[in-house]
Amino acid sequence: MNDVKEKLVDLLAQFTRLSSIRLPDDVLRKLHELSGSETSERARFFYDAMLADLDMASSLMRPCCQDTGIIQYFVEAGSKSPYLDLLEDALRQAVVLATDRTPLRHNCVEVFDEKNTGDNTGTRIPWIDWQVIPDNQDLSIYIYLAGGGCSLPGASKVLMPLEGYEGVLRFVFDQVTSYGINACPPLLLGIGIAGSAEVAAKLSKKALLRPIGSANGNERGHALEVKIEEAVNAIGIGPGGTGGAKSLLGVHVEQAGRHPATLAVGLSTACWAHRRAHIIIHPDLSWEMPTHQGAQL
Repeated sequence: MNDVKEKLVDLLAQFTRLSSIRLPDDVLRKLHELSGSETSERARFFYDAMLADLDMASSLMRPCCQDTGIIQYFVEAGSKSPYLDLLEDALRQAVVLATDRTPLRHNCVEVFDEKNTGDNTGTRIPWIDWQVIPDNQDLSIYIYLAGGGCSLPGASKVLMPLEGYEGVLRFVFDQVTSYGINACPPLLLGIGIAGSAEVAAKLSKKALLRPIGSANGNERGHALEVKIEEAVNAIGIGPGGTGGAKSLLGVHVEQAGRHPATLAVGLSTACWAHRRAHIIIHPDLSWEMPTHQGAQL
């Protein structure tokens, strides 16, 4: 079993390392699309710099941003996976290895002690969100590197129901216009709508894991996504906050049933270097990465 665990740790370390270097295919396509449609010379300069950075990161196998974030994993674990008992410790060991090999910047600071741990692990870090999938043998793992800038606009709030979805829109605008520039636009906005602040916040983060351009399954939910995207783009924040035709990679809304007396909204933002990745690990340790076609680990 030790040999199996070592292979699992190494695979997860390589997965974590790659996520800091190469953006997912859909994000890269969107950046090219935004660059190609931009009319501002200054905005095009910023897109050229972003794309050049990504090329250098790939050729040098170094992180595409110096802020490699706090590492978060979202695990959909098959109830029959042979690696369930090993996974939590394997993910922690993988973070330590990836921090050394890549290298990743040391970003985990212990609350109250105010001390950097030096290896990107710490109290409840890497953060691991668990969901058990019945009658399944695979491990489906998403990683998200939550940088300081892109985390800054994050917030959640419980609204009075009478504020309605216009209140949701107002909340998002207040956050994006106050802190959006700090999050390195163009941004991806993840929005959660639920009955309590913590559920809305969690859904907003999970919304960032969806493919760029995917739509909310509810017709009105998708209409809200479109409305917010059009409205924020009209502000003209642009790449790097210097002005431009488009300011967003997209808007993703996720929802959960709410209490009649509450309407909670959560917002999470991702920067232009949206470092998310998805790996599916089978019982024989073979794997696939839907977000990064042709990836080698």
